[in-house]
Amino acid sequence: MFTGSYTALITPFKGENAEYVDYSTFEKLLERQIKQGIHGVVPCGTTGESPTLSNEEHDKVIEVTVEIVKKRIPVLAGTGSNSTKEAIERTKHAENAGADGALIMTPYYNKPTQEGIFQHFKAIHDATNIPIIIYNIPGRSVVDIKDETVARMAELPRIAGIKDATGNLERPINLKKLLPKGKQFYQLSGDDESGIGFNKLGGIGCISVTSNLFPKICSEVQNLCKAGKFDEAKELDSKIEEFHKLLFIESSPQPVKFAAEFFGLCEGSLRLPLVRISKETEEKLKASLEKAKRFI
Repeated sequence: MFTGSYTALITPFKGENAEYVDYSTFEKLLERQIKQGIHGVVPCGTTGESPTLSNEEHDKVIEVTVEIVKKRIPVLAGTGSNSTKEAIERTKHAENAGADGALIMTPYYNKPTQEGIFQHFKAIHDATNIPIIIYNIPGRSVVDIKDETVARMAELPRIAGIKDATGNLERPINLKKLLPKGKQFYQLSGDDESGIGFNKLGGIGCISVTSNLFPKICSEVQNLCKAGKFDEAKELDSKIEEFHKLLFIESSPQPVKFAAEFFGLCEGSLRLPLVRISKETEEKLKASLEKAKRFI
């Protein structure tokens, strides 16, 4: 199920100070993703500004996503928290709402040990009945899940895979050696820039920020990777590869929200503490976005 190109969805806002979630625009964004062949979507991830969503908004965004998608593609709901209790509640809600899986980040700020990380995911696993994708992103959570800890978690039946946002291409090879024999375990890149290389070394997809803008190309790149046509995938990806870096030259999702507004997909409103990108960054992005209009 969890293969190919999954879009880490932005959450469009409207009103003064991005006061409300713009659900009508959100529906248009989802339909565009599906129409252009995306393999799956991730609502309420970091790119969706989940830390600034209220509990009610978080729940509703997942519910609305499931309702709009109608099982046409998988919905992998972001349900993580640095509180195990809260992560359990969010994951239960996503399960009851009809999500196909839960994407759960490593607890941030607390700096748990490897044992603490394992017990966090085990507690969520044991309290729910939904497939779980581990999200390892040390750049935001401070702690890095060791491959041995991931392999230990993979022994639990509903720990289905990992989103690896480290950019370390040794990880998929090393982890594959440690996984339980016969276990179907989805290794997904969380780094657009190294996504093709990740697939070459045992990965099976990418949870992408760039695909908010270019879902058709991103999904076709993953299709080519799945067929073992990595040179063709690289050639196609070259059309948009500059955005893999450009969308992170300031804190994400600030650049991708600006780009989405530039293409007329939604307002670029952000919730504090995120702010509009600097004028200097705008100029860098505008030049590239103007050239890439033909891919929208």
